[in-house]
Amino acid sequence: MTGLDKQKKMKTGLILSLALVGSILLLALFGSHLAPHDPYKTNLALAQLSPSWEHPFGTDHLGRCVFSRILSGASVSIFSALVVVLVAAAFGTAIGVISGYVGGIVDALLMRITTIFQAFPYFLLAVAVAGTLGIGLMNGMISLAVVFWTSYARLGRSLVLGIKNENYIKASRLCGAGNHHIVLKYMLPNIGSPILITGVLDISAVILSMAGLSFLGLGAQRPTAEWGAMMSEARNYLQTAPWVVIFTGFALFVVVVCFNYLGDTLRGLLDRKATGK
Repeated sequence: MTGLDKQKKMKTGLILSLALVGSILLLALFGSHLAPHDPYKTNLALAQLSPSWEHPFGTDHLGRCVFSRILSGASVSIFSALVVVLVAAAFGTAIGVISGYVGGIVDALLMRITTIFQAFPYFLLAVAVAGTLGIGLMNGMISLAVVFWTSYARLGRSLVLGIKNENYIKASRLCGAGNHHIVLKYMLPNIGSPILITGVLDISAVILSMAGLSFLGLGAQRPTAEWGAMMSEARNYLQTAPWVVIFTGFALFVVVVCFNYLGDTLRGLLDRKATGK
């Protein structure tokens, strides 16, 4: 396969992954309106019904439509993860850029703090932070942002160190450009691609982590239609109504695979552009 064919294949993969992720985001945005039933309405007379035309994914132990709850919960599970990634990427990148650009004692201090955070297993640290702040979706999001910013700080620092002594940066200083101007106009645009790829790939990890916190009772609380909380509720009914966990877990699996596919295709395409191959 020639280089042109590979590039065409990558572009096709990127278009496909963007279409898949775009469809998921649209479903998450309008899922509550597309749901055939009220995702929070209980009816014990309909409890634990197996999948049917009326309820495609069956009902849970309270008679709520699982399909409607998955559609409604997509916005909570996906958009909360997007907010976490945006906050972690913005904060971590800012720390990394400051550390790499300023250097010296500032660099040493910021990287020591980053190392302290990275010394703990990330999910255990998130559980500890969430447990300290208290249960709830917002506190779960804060705990994950506290955990995920470190990778962006490391990446941002290494990228800045690689370009801070380039000729165009030196020329900008000689022309009288200030540090603020150099960082915003020259550095951030040049480190944007790796940060973007890392962010897209982290969305999947954050979605799974948020679901894990909710499953443990530290994230979204009942009766919120969040996928991790739904699976936590349904775990006591695996023998009588396994479809709740199966379909909710499958929705989680599909979303994670699609975001990972998008991240991989972006990385492959941008890496080829960077190397000129």
